[in-house]
Amino acid sequence: MKVTVFGTGYVGLVQGAVLADVGHEVVCVDVDAAKVKALKAGRIPIHEPGLAPLVRDNQAAGRLLFTTDAAAGVAHGELLFLAVGTPPDEDGSADLQHVLAVARTIARHMQAPKTIVNKSTVPVGTAEQVAETVRAGLAARGVEIAFEVVSNPEFLKEGAAVADCKRPERIVIGASSAAALHQLRELYAPFNRNHDKIVVMDVKSAELTKYAANAMLATKISFINEIAGLAERLGADIEAVRRGIGSDPRIGYHFIYPGLGYGGSCFPKDVKALIHAARSAGLTPEVLQAVERRNDAQRQVLAQRIAAHYGGNLRGKTIAVWGLAFKPDTDDMREAPSRHLLAALWDAGAQVRAHDPAAMNEARRIFGERPDLTLCATPAGALQGADALAIVTEWKIFRAPDFGQMARLLKDRIVFDGRNLYDPALVARHGLRYYSIGRPSQ
Repeated sequence: MKVTVFGTGYVGLVQGAVLADVGHEVVCVDVDAAKVKALKAGRIPIHEPGLAPLVRDNQAAGRLLFTTDAAAGVAHGELLFLAVGTPPDEDGSADLQHVLAVARTIARHMQAPKTIVNKSTVPVGTAEQVAETVRAGLAARGVEIAFEVVSNPEFLKEGAAVADCKRPERIVIGASSAAALHQLRELYAPFNRNHDKIVVMDVKSAELTKYAANAMLATKISFINEIAGLAERLGADIEAVRRGIGSDPRIGYHFIYPGLGYGGSCFPKDVKALIHAARSAGLTPEVLQAVERRNDAQRQVLAQRIAAHYGGNLRGKTIAVWGLAFKPDTDDMREAPSRHLLAALWDAGAQVRAHDPAAMNEARRIFGERPDLTLCATPAGALQGADALAIVTEWKIFRAPDFGQMARLLKDRIVFDGRNLYDPALVARHGLRYYSIGRPSQ
């Protein structure tokens, strides 16, 4: 099938490459000429396992093209995917300016019937807004051309986006016509062979499904973090509690790891947007508001623990930080817990020596050159000259460190673990003071 994808961020680039990999003819359109030039040259702007070879192979095969020519993109695709950003507005609502800008572009250039597939995370009712925008654009041209607007939300996890796209757990399609549904079934047939993963519903329900899914996962994270705080007060071990409740199949083990709160480009934005949607509909979203408050507080836990240990005086102290990305296997630092920690450490007068396996360039872009930040090439390099270590992201490379070396290098022999990576007794045997989340300190 001929497919055009507007937007080459996480969703658009991954979706376009995976569709091309099964034989569809895909054109990706972006307004950023520099990004398009880089993609044509095989340079991938994001860190995502497996994505670079997928893009390069399908470009070489001629199934995946990149362009800034929106008219050519509209002409090419029988299916036009909207995969542009929907950043939070000041009131927490999703900003639809990029989505509606693409809708206007489609209306300006389309010459034949099209099916418009909304892949972006958008509020309920956005498909109607897109349809109204396209109708208005066609009317301004004095033409009538048939089109459909379908909701097909993405459920990709950063760090596993290619695998998720190749082997989706479910394919949600919100469509109002049998013809559009047939097109989407044909498009996704290569991913739907083992058993039927397609979940069909009305458009509004599909739009809400994406927000509800992310809000549910965010709720699990905030819940376990709240229980972790209670475990500390009561002298219990949250890791034992986690295993105890996770063994119940109604709860499961996913998303009940205590830590430093959720971050990234999705959960914070989507929870805010759903809260705004509820309020706009006259409903007070008590649970969602509590989830957001718990998360805001959890982001400060590690900084508060470090400050408390040092009696509030961090001037002259150097803290090693392991992990800057908001999660492993990505270089994304949007809403990352590390940013809150670093800001608090700098405000308190501390120096930071940091390492991340993927996000060093992103950290340089965000923070620039500053005297209180040293970006180190290795985890051990970050420990050199540091008083204490703070673990922020649970990269695999941090899971089995040389504790003897750690004890030798850290002047104060203290580890503040925001991800509960280690056995407290093991750390203590190496002469290190160990603080974690929801467990007694050692």
